[in-house]
Amino acid sequence: MSPDQKPSRKTLIFVPTYNERENAPLMCAEIHRQGLDADVLFVDDASPDGTGEALEKIKPEFPRLIVHHRSGKLGIGSAHLDGIKWAYEQGYDVLVTLDCDFTHSPSDIPAMIAAAESGAIAVGSRWLKKDSLPGWNVFRRAMTNLGHILTRRVLGLPHDASGAFRAYRLAYVPQEIFSLVKSMGYSFFFESLFIMYKNGLPIADVPIVLPARTYGSSKMTTSAAFRSARYVFELSLHDIRRPEQFLLPAKSPDIDPGLIDPQKWDDYWKKNAGNHGLWYDLIAGFYRQNFIKRNIEQAIFGNFPEGSRLLHAGCGSGQADTAITKKMRVTALDISPQALELYARNNGNNATLCHGSIFKLPFPDGSFDGYYSMGVVEHFTPDEIRAIFAEARRALKPDGKLVIFWPHKKATSVFVLGLWHWIINNIFKKDIQLHPPEISLVQNSAHARGLMEACGLRMLSYHFGAKDLFIQAVVIAKA
Repeated sequence: MSPDQKPSRKTLIFVPTYNERENAPLMCAEIHRQGLDADVLFVDDASPDGTGEALEKIKPEFPRLIVHHRSGKLGIGSAHLDGIKWAYEQGYDVLVTLDCDFTHSPSDIPAMIAAAESGAIAVGSRWLKKDSLPGWNVFRRAMTNLGHILTRRVLGLPHDASGAFRAYRLAYVPQEIFSLVKSMGYSFFFESLFIMYKNGLPIADVPIVLPARTYGSSKMTTSAAFRSARYVFELSLHDIRRPEQFLLPAKSPDIDPGLIDPQKWDDYWKKNAGNHGLWYDLIAGFYRQNFIKRNIEQAIFGNFPEGSRLLHAGCGSGQADTAITKKMRVTALDISPQALELYARNNGNNATLCHGSIFKLPFPDGSFDGYYSMGVVEHFTPDEIRAIFAEARRALKPDGKLVIFWPHKKATSVFVLGLWHWIINNIFKKDIQLHPPEISLVQNSAHARGLMEACGLRMLSYHFGAKDLFIQAVVIAKA
């Protein structure tokens, strides 16, 4: 092999079929006509029209044709998952998937494979060329445009998310990522791309033209289209409640078996994995992503230069840290292994995880440029808070800064949570505690300053106001 030659990659082209007797043999011939060094796999869902039998008959003509027969119509997403699983099991390097009705042109396959070389996934896009939907009727065009608008606006996907024409470079796409996909129908396409996008996999767009179905009629019914549209919103709500459920587990922290957690935070974080109730989780998730995240980013980026070494003490799930861990050297510490697992899922391998106590930080003096915590100190007594601040000061470098997000005594959340608890426990008799007791809410700037000065910290600023709906005071101090 010359230095300019690329090593040959083992390639599989996958086509699912159901009632494609007229199309399947023609598609097989057209794919082979491209002269690709690739095997071709058809997966047939026991088509009543005899598609599977028609493919078996032409196998002598095409020695690289493989036909799998399933027991019945199990769903297009299910067929893709089976094809993807088989590609991994057989050791293929590249997998190309496309429909059998010639709306996806086999002549575009080389471009798809080439695009996948520069990333992990290549997606055939109907939105990069003018007049890319020739021959489509008004209704189908409108439904397709609506689907693209929904996946783009609601899920934030900047790609053509609902199409089946894709190329995967399997070595760069963890097989485990497909275990996170729940849909077995047409929703598989945008759900799988949403999950890959959330996990940061590089996605390339390849412009394609998608003519009206060449033979037969579309299998996408109006009811299936509306079910898919509804599923877009369901995914969005699940992402608000528990974004980590769409992320692959990252590295696991080392656990100190001798560390005692008297407040049982691990139990809290296990319950916090989406089990508080729909409305509570949605409201809390919306607030985290639209207020807490924005405010903590503003505080951190406004006080520390990029690359600063920061300690997030009592890190919790880390949903608000996703931008911070990409620009700062964050050590995430929590006494709860469950919280650290959630933090790792939300932030990948962008932070160092540490199982430890905020009362006895396992770091030398002067280790960090900054220390920050959110929703932590209010759960402790004043004496315990002074001990926490003293330990923070020890771990900070000279002139290091402390950033504390501290719920206020008159916070709107205190009133709302109190009312919610009263309704659940007194009217519905549930005996549920949605949130651990907050025994030391901050009262005013003098209250915060007094606790910090007792530990040798100098308060630089105190803010409590409308930008987070009057919930948390942001207190910044200097060592």
